[in-house]
Amino acid sequence: MNSLDRLIEEKLQRELQAKTRRHFIKDCVAGMGGLALGSLFMSCNSFLGNNDKARITLTERDINPLASMAPPFPAKVKSVIYLHMAGAPSQLEMFDYKPTLHKLNNQACPQSLLEGRKFAFIRGVPKLLGPQAEFKQHGESGNWVSNFLPHFSKVVDEVAFLKAVNTDQFNHGPAQLFMHTGSPRLGRPSIGSWVTYGLGSENQNLPGFVVLTSGGKTPDAGKSVWGSGFLPSVYQGVQCRSKGDPVLYIDDPKGITRNLKKSTIDAINNINKKEFNEYSDPEILARINQYEMAYRMQTAVPEVMNINNEPEHMKEMYGVQPGKESFANNCLLARKLVEDGVRFVQLFDWGWDSHGDSHSNAVDLGLRNKCTEIDRPISALLLDLKQRGLLEETLVIWGSEFGRTPMQENREGKEMAFKGRDHHGDAFTMWMAGGGIKKGASWGLTDEIGFSALEGQVSVHDVHATMMHLLGFDHEQFTFDFQGRPFRLTDVEGHVIHEILA
Repeated sequence: MNSLDRLIEEKLQRELQAKTRRHFIKDCVAGMGGLALGSLFMSCNSFLGNNDKARITLTERDINPLASMAPPFPAKVKSVIYLHMAGAPSQLEMFDYKPTLHKLNNQACPQSLLEGRKFAFIRGVPKLLGPQAEFKQHGESGNWVSNFLPHFSKVVDEVAFLKAVNTDQFNHGPAQLFMHTGSPRLGRPSIGSWVTYGLGSENQNLPGFVVLTSGGKTPDAGKSVWGSGFLPSVYQGVQCRSKGDPVLYIDDPKGITRNLKKSTIDAINNINKKEFNEYSDPEILARINQYEMAYRMQTAVPEVMNINNEPEHMKEMYGVQPGKESFANNCLLARKLVEDGVRFVQLFDWGWDSHGDSHSNAVDLGLRNKCTEIDRPISALLLDLKQRGLLEETLVIWGSEFGRTPMQENREGKEMAFKGRDHHGDAFTMWMAGGGIKKGASWGLTDEIGFSALEGQVSVHDVHATMMHLLGFDHEQFTFDFQGRPFRLTDVEGHVIHEILA
């Protein structure tokens, strides 16, 4: 039998299977019981009778799932730029100044801090490690910033600090998932997916949720940190590159004209529409929209992702490196993307795991170098957004999956070659800036060595609830039904952090 005959036979077999009652009942998820239950709940769609023939009613959102929508409550911001430092920078060398820890440097850690505690790598009795940076108070707010961040110290009055963020995860993968999906386990939608699901996108020629990575690697949790989970796949993040073509295969192959490409997509989507009419699978609608989005992106993405057309003074302000993959390039691209109506821009920068097992992972050497990479771009981003009037309608968030211990890491009980700190989720620092945020605020206080929160402790769910509040959502009411119950980003927890709101 040749290949053409085989294809014809497979086609006929599929048509026969679709028309055979025995095959249909066999493939039902729960057999005849599932059929009965489906009839009670009108299956997964709304139907209207039309001469005894079921007709699916599609809303405008079904046809265009990224259509721009108004939030249910008045919003302070309409877009988000989330800056995640993958690996967890040390708050004790950046924002959380502890002079007492400096005095206790190299002394044995009190046993009371170790009893009942579980660390990723620390074993036995480690020594306390004083701050490896110099601190000063800056701006009218008087907030402490280390000399690792000289540019950021000049814009410190634009941000609000959270000094006592808490997470119960102490390994990178689960902690990153928790920070970006509200759960340490796979399967939940990311923050960006929730936001684009709730608000859509203001630019129909660009994705509503764009992801930019730097540092040479993706986060430990992989691309699941920008996945759509149980939401329709059209809401997952679209990863773009700051080096080379922003999206793979963005250009048409040689000999393929724009009109031919459009005709091809129209033909594919006509087949998809017939498939949807046959099976009513919402993922088919997502597939249709993704084909059409990809076609529109071919003209819009190369323009918005081109930093070469930016003025020279703007490139210098950010410290960009045209033609290379860098955090600075991504910060400039983030501004361009929100300016063009992208709803959620996620920046991941890898390389912040300061264990002290190498020069690049030392808190006095490698961490200083990593801070130099982000210091100017982040400061430029805040100033650039502000001068364009975009900061008042954009929420900028900086943080990581957890923080670092005040003790020096002693992996397997042995002294490390370089100075480093272990993972620590009890209390670490994040900050927010933009619309609705109280400028120069600081909420939360840790003890004299930065080990535990004394007041103002907030959870990851609280951070998420605050983000949703600023975007115009009540985090407790913003849900999606899945597997028999309503799910939300904050699960069954979370409170808005009013102390940092204007």
